[in-house]
Amino acid sequence: MPSSTTTIRKAKAADAPSLVQFNVAMAWETEQLQLDEAKIRAGVEGLFAQPQYGFYVMAERAGEVTGGLMITYEWSDWRNQVFWWIQSVYVLPEHRGQGVYRALYEEVKELARAEGNCCGFRLYVEKTNAAAQEVYRKLGMEESHYAMFEDHQI
Repeated sequence: MPSSTTTIRKAKAADAPSLVQFNVAMAWETEQLQLDEAKIRAGVEGLFAQPQYGFYVMAERAGEVTGGLMITYEWSDWRNQVFWWIQSVYVLPEHRGQGVYRALYEEVKELARAEGNCCGFRLYVEKTNAAAQEVYRKLGMEESHYAMFEDHQI
């Protein structure tokens, strides 16, 4: 039985294997996408090498990594501050519903307050992932009035 105490910390490069596995699992669970682990590993390691783009936060219980997320930055000229994008959210299935994401989110909020230049949080979630959407709503997040568009033809 895992400890009920969740510890949150900024990720270290040694956490890359867990983060890679979390990304692979999340993509499969939410979209049935088979990701290229080598590409994901390079992407995870790339963020550690380029911290100006963001950082990872890890959750642990009884010394076991139980979840994590990534923060990336978006400059807002309308607000003269930065939005923190919450991405790559993953909690191990056996630890879901036990406050792990809540602990991650609360720590991210504290980090943002300490940083002093964050005007808010944004995240995107698969349209059919009702469970995740409910978690975000319970923590006070609201659905944005913006729709998201992508172009991969670069």
